[in-house]
Amino acid sequence: MIIDELYENVNKKGNVCVGLDTSIEYMPESFLKKQINEADAIFEYNKNIIDSTYDIAACFKVQIAYYEALGLKGLEVYSKTLKYIKQKKCIAIADVKREDIKKTGEMYAKAHFEGDFESDFITLNPYMGLDILDPFIPYMEKKNKGVFVLIRTSNEGAKDIQYIDTKDNKKVYDVLGEKLNEIGSKYLGSCGYSAIGGVMGCTHQEEGKELRKRLNNVFFLIPGYGAQGGGAKDVAVYLKNGNGGVVNSSRGILMAYKKYENGESRYAECSRMEVIKMRDSIFAETR
Repeated sequence: MIIDELYENVNKKGNVCVGLDTSIEYMPESFLKKQINEADAIFEYNKNIIDSTYDIAACFKVQIAYYEALGLKGLEVYSKTLKYIKQKKCIAIADVKREDIKKTGEMYAKAHFEGDFESDFITLNPYMGLDILDPFIPYMEKKNKGVFVLIRTSNEGAKDIQYIDTKDNKKVYDVLGEKLNEIGSKYLGSCGYSAIGGVMGCTHQEEGKELRKRLNNVFFLIPGYGAQGGGAKDVAVYLKNGNGGVVNSSRGILMAYKKYENGESRYAECSRMEVIKMRDSIFAETR
């Protein structure tokens, strides 16, 4: 199962998920001067970042909004990036956050688990209800795919809905997590985690240990590291024996060159150093 592959990647390479939320605003000026157009620049940048990190990254997460914003050329780059990740025999997470009624959901599933935009995992927003999962289940059962469902996110606005108290004195995210844990028990890999994973922001760690304990089937995609304020200690409470989750960093890796002397001319090397630093920091807190 794809979740077993991701679990083994974490064991072998560490917890880092490289986020390709790529914008020309994040690139060195010296690099941009050599590019013909924005779309080509983004793919070339992605390709070089992937080449420099694929052996030390558990997976790559590609945020579709950065590519949709460029229109048809951007979506072509999105497709090329996903295919290049697979060419390097790595795992691709498409961050698309889809949710809709069944028939529309079937088209989303087809769009992102087949054809030009095919990925290994996609992200889903469950706040229409958990029947949004239904169109994606056949791909998990027959096509070795997986999903990451938003549980508790890293943004400030998470408190508007996710933190509301229910009649059972639980938060909304608690109820959602427990339901996903139960549904996911039907799709467990040999690693003990489900192909139905959860997005769990690391910027709120107060309840982290308890959540990790209760959601024992749920493999976490953990945003919020680096640019959003989270660190290795924040992440550690959401892992179990150093596994059970991947930790995403996007801007921190894409713009790592800004932290190093003469970084612009060796931006890909700087990204690699940042992944190693991040990986080792998480190791130090969890293993």
